[in-house]
Amino acid sequence: MGKRFVLALMAGVAVYVLGGMSARHDIVPWPQLSTVKHRVVGAEATPPSRYSFDDNRRLIGDETKTAFPCPIQTDRTAVLLVLGQSNAANDGGQRHRSAYGERVINAFNSHCFIAASPLLGATDTKGEYWTSLGNSLIASGQYDNVVIAPLAYSGSEVARWAKGGDVNGELIDTVKQLRSAGYRPTKVLWVQGEADFVKGTSAPAYEERFLSMVATLRGQGVNAPVYIAIASKCLEPSNGGFKVHTPDNPIVQAQQNLSKGGGGIREGVNTDALLSDDDRYDDCHIGGSGADKVSRAWLNILLDDRRLQAVR
Repeated sequence: MGKRFVLALMAGVAVYVLGGMSARHDIVPWPQLSTVKHRVVGAEATPPSRYSFDDNRRLIGDETKTAFPCPIQTDRTAVLLVLGQSNAANDGGQRHRSAYGERVINAFNSHCFIAASPLLGATDTKGEYWTSLGNSLIASGQYDNVVIAPLAYSGSEVARWAKGGDVNGELIDTVKQLRSAGYRPTKVLWVQGEADFVKGTSAPAYEERFLSMVATLRGQGVNAPVYIAIASKCLEPSNGGFKVHTPDNPIVQAQQNLSKGGGGIREGVNTDALLSDDDRYDDCHIGGSGADKVSRAWLNILLDDRRLQAVR
């Protein structure tokens, strides 16, 4: 009796250990048992989430956010149309929320929400620095309200934003939604270029596609200045990038040329030069210290232009 119990216990332990190793390393018999389970029981349901997304994984719903009546735009309202890829989206390493309640706004789908990371209208669900910028613009005393309208797709190339690209139609829809909410953009902030650097897009091709995107904005009545960030750095294959970065590259050259070419296009923050390795939490995306730096840099650019406009 005792021997049988010991043998049964040893067999049970062996099965448990082997099963655990099989599951951990996905070796026989775990894949076969999993297949049988899925056929008999069916796939496990995805746990419920507070978030909802569109087909391109852009955040379009958050159960923690409640719409409120959109404030009327005045000459003391900053309406920021934020465009670009992951470093303009919700891929930051630090979340932020409005320090001024309904005065810092996330505008999306013709509705207004108190701004808080992650922002509706951009991909992913981590942090961002636009809300921090909104707080700082209010604190400066130059604005009563700040409206942030993001349209940012992680990994998007500039070709997708040009006429004929899939994001171009979303851009038109976003402008129309802003208009229906009573807003016209006062600043357009563009943070993109990393994907095109990896792809090897030439400077002329980048400029042509960017100008096509700007032409789309102008065609929709957006006459606000377009600030183009100097952004091409996203390292490591895990992020779709390279091991090392070449600072003087065709994308940076294109971005600098565009900012000097007139047409209401101005140079934005140079994130390539501004951020150290420690400011990016994964060699690509902007962490907490980086968010502080980038937010302050955008603040200085926008306030300087505000002062110049006042002088004129």
